[in-house]
Amino acid sequence: MRSAKGQRALRPVFCGIRTVWDAVGDGTFFCPGCGGDRNYRRLSGRRRLTVLGVPVVRRGEAGCVVECAACHARYATEALDHPTTTRFSAMLREAVHTVTLAVLAAGGTTSRTVLDAAVATVREAGLDDCTQEQLYTVVEVLAADTGRDSGADPAAEACGPTLAIELHEVLAPLAPHLAAAGRESVLLQGARIALADGPYRAAERQVLTTVGSALELPADTTSRLLTAAARTPS
Repeated sequence: MRSAKGQRALRPVFCGIRTVWDAVGDGTFFCPGCGGDRNYRRLSGRRRLTVLGVPVVRRGEAGCVVECAACHARYATEALDHPTTTRFSAMLREAVHTVTLAVLAAGGTTSRTVLDAAVATVREAGLDDCTQEQLYTVVEVLAADTGRDSGADPAAEACGPTLAIELHEVLAPLAPHLAAAGRESVLLQGARIALADGPYRAAERQVLTTVGSALELPADTTSRLLTAAARTPS
């Protein structure tokens, strides 16, 4: 049957496929649409054959999605891999603190100029209550835990397996969420501490090279940045 204008009349839809969503969890995530931390619902979908709009027969699973409670947009569950703003800030603070301790462990804590630079760096990262005494104590404890001999060659022990593993454990999860400029900034903060009392010691440069590797910076980029930092007047 055609209408007066010669167009075929629309027929009612008697059956189709509908996805039924069930909430299976919730939490807080960084919503790509809102651009900030939001609550979410984790939804599990089931496809159903519908007749006259009524679900009657299952047609398999539709997988899981994440629905923002604010904008109601839905995303693949990989969206949960992105840290929330709060978590990201904590990761960045921990990264700067760990790099600072590693540089101090390599270069020593006897220089007040170096300790001043270290405290300023850590406070700038958000640890406002950091003091020279705290950093000094932690470095000494780390040295004792690793059994480092104060008479040993610091360059040989500066970034041994234990410290290298710790740097990678802290920096590697952060690296994918930082732009190249952000990763370079973390490295250069460590470099400025090392240079506070003069040129790099071999041990300090070794530690900073490990930092660059953990931050997924190419070796030539790390070398270039460290060299440029050493040439820049403090």
